[in-house]
Amino acid sequence: MRFQELIEDEVFSPTLVARALRTTKAEIANTLGLGRDSFIRASRVRARKTQVRLRQMLEILNRVEAETGSPLAAYAWFRAEPLPGFGGATPDQLVREGKADHVHAYLDRIMVGGYA
Repeated sequence: MRFQELIEDEVFSPTLVARALRTTKAEIANTLGLGRDSFIRASRVRARKTQVRLRQMLEILNRVEAETGSPLAAYAWFRAEPLPGFGGATPDQLVREGKADHVHAYLDRIMVGGYA
């Protein structure tokens, strides 16, 4: 996924992200631990918390897309793959907890041939 294709009016567009991932805005909001109107009301879409979580998810998806084979498979991994060393937490759970940097550190270790 290219970030430029997911931006509208200078912010990440939940509609474009949902379309790219073939899902709904409500599912993405839930995955990111955001409220239902986070993707409905313009002021909430532009809110820092909403944009940060979307960006964090997209950065992680971009990093794993080559390994998983597609954006859809990367999104499935993001939502369902328990990460060793994090008590079985999935990447989406870590992002919801404000620990996206932990997911990046895990990916850094794996990509250089290290162990989780």
